[in-house]
Amino acid sequence: MTATAPSTDRAALLESLRWKKLPVLDDGFVALVDCMGDDGSVVQAARVSYGEGTRRVSDDRQLIRYLLRHAHTTPFEMAELKFVVRVPMDCWRQWIRHRTASVNEYSTRYSLAIDAMQTTTDDEWRSQAATNRQGSGDFVPADKGHLLTQAEQELQRLARRVYEERLEAGIAREQARKDLPLSTYTEAYWKIDLHNLLHFLALRMDTHAQLEIRRYAETIGREIVAPLFPLVWEAFLDYRVQALRLTRLDQEVIRRLAARTSGRLPASQAEFLAAQDPAWSGLERCRERDECLGKLISLGLVSP
Repeated sequence: MTATAPSTDRAALLESLRWKKLPVLDDGFVALVDCMGDDGSVVQAARVSYGEGTRRVSDDRQLIRYLLRHAHTTPFEMAELKFVVRVPMDCWRQWIRHRTASVNEYSTRYSLAIDAMQTTTDDEWRSQAATNRQGSGDFVPADKGHLLTQAEQELQRLARRVYEERLEAGIAREQARKDLPLSTYTEAYWKIDLHNLLHFLALRMDTHAQLEIRRYAETIGREIVAPLFPLVWEAFLDYRVQALRLTRLDQEVIRRLAARTSGRLPASQAEFLAAQDPAWSGLERCRERDECLGKLISLGLVSP
């Protein structure tokens, strides 16, 4: 018995997903073009070679979990997925920073720019995060957002009109495009092996990632990777997405807390500060200390 569903079921699943446009944002999508490999491909690569049917599903599951738990990544490179995505250019800038994929993007030098831009509804505008320079805070009131949405619509209409007027005047496409906003959608083929895809998903599904690219990552992960690689996905959630990394400093804080409170937990935040790493104590603001506190609160070791 292999790690995955029978080949006929697998083929049917793959066929049902191929070219299916999964909507993201207001006009974006993700679609699977093709997939090479499955859970069994990871297992086979790890064992180098074995006869099909010689292992039980439980054996394959344990091996996959061991590989992910101990960061033995090479076997996951034996599976590949190819997507076509439609994504706003500002989101694509973050996406393309993952340089472990093969990419072919829609070219506005050869073709007309896609006549679609990401829009923002009145209740979707987010404030700047107070503690994170590159992150978002709370949503702004809808009445304030309404004015921002109106201005956005005017700007996008103007940018598109100017672009089209330049084309009508005979201006080269490569130059006419230069004032299109980053909200303009682009499309690309994106091929990546499973190991690097999991790394992409771990970073871009995280709550610290920008909301827009997080929506794409969540769609790829839950709608495509999860059904095609169920054993890998289970282990990925357990050991990457829902795992907690304790640094050496975190562990030492926990030891000092346990000694200070004689095992009485949860400790107070005052007790946490008394047990913090000496390098943090003189700092008014310390992100590492805040992260440590967050971990200990999530574990129930410190009171919220």
